Amino acid sequence: MYYVVYGLLYAVSLLPLRVLYLISDFAYFIIYRITGYRKEVVMNNLAIAFPEKNLEERKKIAKEFYLNFTDTFIETIKMISIGPKELAKRGLCDTDYLNGLIDQGKNIHIMVGHQFNWEFANLMYARTLKIPFIGIYMPVNNKIFDRIFLKSRSRYGTIMVSAREFSARMPHLFKEQYVLALAADQNPGIPSKGYWLNFFSKPAPFVTGPGKGAVKNNTAVVYVAFHKVKRGYYSFKAVPLVENGSDYTPEQLTVLYRNALEETIRNNPSNYLWSHRRWRHEWKEGYPEMIG
Repeated sequence: MYYVVYGLLYAVSLLPLRVLYLISDFAYFIIYRITGYRKEVVMNNLAIAFPEKNLEERKKIAKEFYLNFTDTFIETIKMISIGPKELAKRGLCDTDYLNGLIDQGKNIHIMVGHQFNWEFANLMYARTLKIPFIGIYMPVNNKIFDRIFLKSRSRYGTIMVSAREFSARMPHLFKEQYVLALAADQNPGIPSKGYWLNFFSKPAPFVTGPGKGAVKNNTAVVYVAFHKVKRGYYSFKAVPLVENGSDYTPEQLTVLYRNALEETIRNNPSNYLWSHRRWRHEWKEGYPEMIG
């Protein structure tokens, strides 16, 4: 069954993006206009993030978000077969600062948020960085699609590691110089163990691993901002946070990351995954103190 599904998706991926975007437009009409997929979650999230905006302004952001959301789905299929020349022309990937750190012999933790399109970013950075690029991912429940996504994301050399296997594989992966990419706006599995910070206008728990790992391994920490230039074209900008993680506490690094992520989202609000329930947990008495 895997080969049947993969073969069908590969055939679809060969279509030009201008054709695939017609499918995206239809999907947008279905999930936004007809089914209202997670519309309540999206609008609640936007109300938390942008209380200063009126309802019509937030609806406009939501509409643009759903267009970006369906485009990302289609672009993910395109990633199955996209060639290096087309990939290169569709994105500006800022690597000068990262490669400068690499030349200094530093290991790097890249901290990103759920911005569109992370699939483009993964392939572009894997192609252009001088040392192994490691991506941490959460497996999807469907084993066929999980295998397809893993194959697609690894096409240009990314070392994809399941979050469930990361601890066991870490000693081997970290033997040589590396760049590790982390989506650091995940909800922690146990919210009482997270770092609680104000994210926009409401407290949210942040995972502790990225900050702790950077301090323990004394890595440079870099935030990468995603910007959708126009349909099918992106730019990815490396934003320096710190060059020596051990000079900071994990909490301080998490605050720096939160600040950079908020700024990026404010600059391009429709390019963030608002269907993700970022504020599903409430801070309670007995949880760690708010740190920022």
